[in-house]
Amino acid sequence: MQHSVHTQSSDAPSSNVLGIRKTIGLAISNARQNAGLTQEDVAERLGIGPEAVSRLERGIGSITAERLVVLADMFGCRSDQLLLGSSSRQDDQAAAIAQLLDGLAPADRAFVIENVERLTEFLRSKPSGSKGRRP
Repeated sequence: MQHSVHTQSSDAPSSNVLGIRKTIGLAISNARQNAGLTQEDVAERLGIGPEAVSRLERGIGSITAERLVVLADMFGCRSDQLLLGSSSRQDDQAAAIAQLLDGLAPADRAFVIENVERLTEFLRSKPSGSKGRRP
């Protein structure tokens, strides 16, 4: 008796991949806005249409490493900053938080840490079946 094995089509990205693309797109959008650029500005510099930039920021399609480096340079940030936000690894998330604290005065860093501690205590006190705000 033969058993057929059903596998996910290689043409259809997994929900995890789609989530990563959307997170990277959001990071690109935020970095663009922080740099004071419009989608049209980015499109012109990349030699593509504004709709392509919009799709990129919405996580539709994938982005090449080369394009990510070009965007990071355009936005005045490092390419890993556009990627770290999409990682579910605790070390990457800790590095992203450390970058947020960089450049703050010691008292301001202490304020942020105190509030993060309060927030984590609150979230840990929720029933284990409760859904968080983010996936």
